[in-house]
Amino acid sequence: MRKLLVTGGAGFIGSNFVEYWLNKYSEDRIIILDALTYAGNPHNLPALFKESPRVEFWYGNVRNDELVNTLVGKCDLVVHFAAESHVARSIFDNKEFFMTDVIGTQTVSNAVLKHMNHVERFIHISTSEVYGTALTEPMTEEHPLNPMSPYASAKAGADRLVYSYWATYQIPAVIVRPFNQYGPRQHLEKVIPRFITSAIKNEPLTVHGEGSARRDWLHVHDTCERLDALIHAPLENVCGQVFNIGSGFDLDVLTIARKVLAATGRSDDLITFVGDRLGQVQHHISSTDKVGGVVDIGPGRAFDEGLEQTIRWYDQNREWWKPIEWMKDIKVMTRNGRVERH
Repeated sequence: MRKLLVTGGAGFIGSNFVEYWLNKYSEDRIIILDALTYAGNPHNLPALFKESPRVEFWYGNVRNDELVNTLVGKCDLVVHFAAESHVARSIFDNKEFFMTDVIGTQTVSNAVLKHMNHVERFIHISTSEVYGTALTEPMTEEHPLNPMSPYASAKAGADRLVYSYWATYQIPAVIVRPFNQYGPRQHLEKVIPRFITSAIKNEPLTVHGEGSARRDWLHVHDTCERLDALIHAPLENVCGQVFNIGSGFDLDVLTIARKVLAATGRSDDLITFVGDRLGQVQHHISSTDKVGGVVDIGPGRAFDEGLEQTIRWYDQNREWWKPIEWMKDIKVMTRNGRVERH
């Protein structure tokens, strides 16, 4: 039996990881730490696990030194998802991003350092946003870090902070940089669930700029499998290393909007173009060579298959997203200086 601390475990990727892990490893226990801000949602955790003796939930901030230190002291593995994670929100409220993403990560790193005698592995969830727009294709882990928004720069700071703790103290850290994710329980501020829920309601799908921004897309369940593989890889092969988690497949936002409309039986006339937002990254596509050379993973599901599964989930779980529907319409500053609601 192992015990995991999952920070941000009530968020999108975190809750999917908790569900994946509990289903696969029947003897393991999980402690979830989550501040339940706008992105953390107790309804993200399946009811089966809320009452499970295998799950311990702590409501608290990842910047709380005493709390984090206590929880890390109980665990064998630490998986650190907790972060503020939206580009547009970071432009309007950037201080909170640096406090949570950087100071919170420092708090977790200090706790791991203190309990190095029994913490086997510390998985830090970074993001591909630290790279900025692709200078080379595909983007390897050696791509320069050129963050283009306060969110991305906060995550870049946290990413390099964890690396510095490995370099200085040799903590058992592994840094992963997921590219764009999609799947069940993703907040409506993100493009795919925003498109899906708008299409279900026969409402306009707002597309930034010309919709030409291209991203690497990976279903969140495939991401969980990759995290699992990195947790179980020999430590000497992954410690102190950075790994991209992506599909190597990219698709532009306008095409995704059209795919969602076609899958839901709606007309392309619902597409509405709005100004391009500040901090917009034009292109991301992941190299999968490094992670593929360390762990045995498949290519992940095809995008159309994953999109169909995701549409079905949102259609069948309207009671989950109806209460937060108002949050998908947020203020965004465009490149021409106007404030629009997207």
